[in-house]
Amino acid sequence: MNKKFKKITVLLTALALVLTLGIGINASAKENKLTDEQISAIIDVETDSDKVTSPIINVANEAKKSVVGVNNHKSQRSDYYGYGYGYFNVPRQSGERLAGTGSGVVVTEYGHVLTNNHVIKDSTRVTVSFEGEEYEAQVVASDATIDIAVLHAPSIKLPAVPLGDSDSLQIGEYAIVIGNPLGEQFERTVTVGYVSALGREVQDQVSDRYGRRATVKNQMIQVDAAINEGNSGGGMFNTLGQLQGIPSQKLVSADDPLSGFFGFSQSRASIDNIGMCIPINVAKPMLKNVLENYDSSQVVASTVKTPPPKLGVTITTLSAAMNQKLDGTLPNGAYVIKVEEDSPASDAGIKKGDIIVELDGKIINNTEQLSQTLAEIKEGSTVKIKVFRTKDTDDVARLNTIGESEYIDLEVTLRVLGDMDM
Repeated sequence: MNKKFKKITVLLTALALVLTLGIGINASAKENKLTDEQISAIIDVETDSDKVTSPIINVANEAKKSVVGVNNHKSQRSDYYGYGYGYFNVPRQSGERLAGTGSGVVVTEYGHVLTNNHVIKDSTRVTVSFEGEEYEAQVVASDATIDIAVLHAPSIKLPAVPLGDSDSLQIGEYAIVIGNPLGEQFERTVTVGYVSALGREVQDQVSDRYGRRATVKNQMIQVDAAINEGNSGGGMFNTLGQLQGIPSQKLVSADDPLSGFFGFSQSRASIDNIGMCIPINVAKPMLKNVLENYDSSQVVASTVKTPPPKLGVTITTLSAAMNQKLDGTLPNGAYVIKVEEDSPASDAGIKKGDIIVELDGKIINNTEQLSQTLAEIKEGSTVKIKVFRTKDTDDVARLNTIGESEYIDLEVTLRVLGDMDM
């Protein structure tokens, strides 16, 4: 065999070996690849939701149907600037703004909603909202000392949650909190934690129902479920779906207090997951009183337009700066700067310098609320009126300190008068 032939033979043998090895490698690679069935077994997996169990799921999905947003609207008043520092006969521009939002829970089939008093404080109009819809609501009861308010929104058709017995709460049981943290964007958010402690005494600076500053102590439920601004007034539920508490406050760093919340002045540490809820048993007496006085026949307003009765007074709203000067010792209300002779007001004993804080059982925070409340009363009706009176002066707006003062209950019989302020 010549050398040339030998070289060709070696070359062909090597080529055959390479081809053989290549075929083996390709076969091995094919055997090591995942099949479509193997990939599908990993990716295309279904979850049987019926087999996922938790005591939270049913409560979260049922109870959240009864949770609504509560919207605090405030009017820009059209009375005078700067009373107490001299009259400026310049009316404020009228209008309305959304001053704040919170949460509420429907507790009766008739449209009654529980929320916090601080959520609706100083509002001129309140609405409730859910799923993009908004409905008018009326504040039918409120108490700043326990931070509870009851609204009535007859147009809403939502299921009512059952009330629990907060005296039966146990440390360590689930606390299911549902509300609207930060507003509608996160409506009906569910957070879960535990009842951390019971009977926590919380001291807070509040105003009484008429706006006078006071210090109160309340017993609260401590939970570690996330509570954020906007959760106020929502619900804290147990695993039976019963409303056991109303989220009201959250402990935060003293350097960063949040509106409507509280901080301990002696603490500078960052604090997480210490929230406080008002026990539902605290709210029950107020709700019971509302239901005892509920009359469904009075819900539908009359379509007959008649002139509203008047008191026979000229009024204004004292400025916030005025009350700040007096260190919060004045209540909110309608300040009487003139009483007409032979009017319902003069007959009832209302005097210049009085601050009207309640009429017909409804708290009056400003002149607009007095006007709205008068419009709902029929001519000839005799109603109760409460005024705040400081002795020895008929012009509290010119004082630097408030002396002896008191709330006085009067009765007034309303009638339609001529063209006057109120």
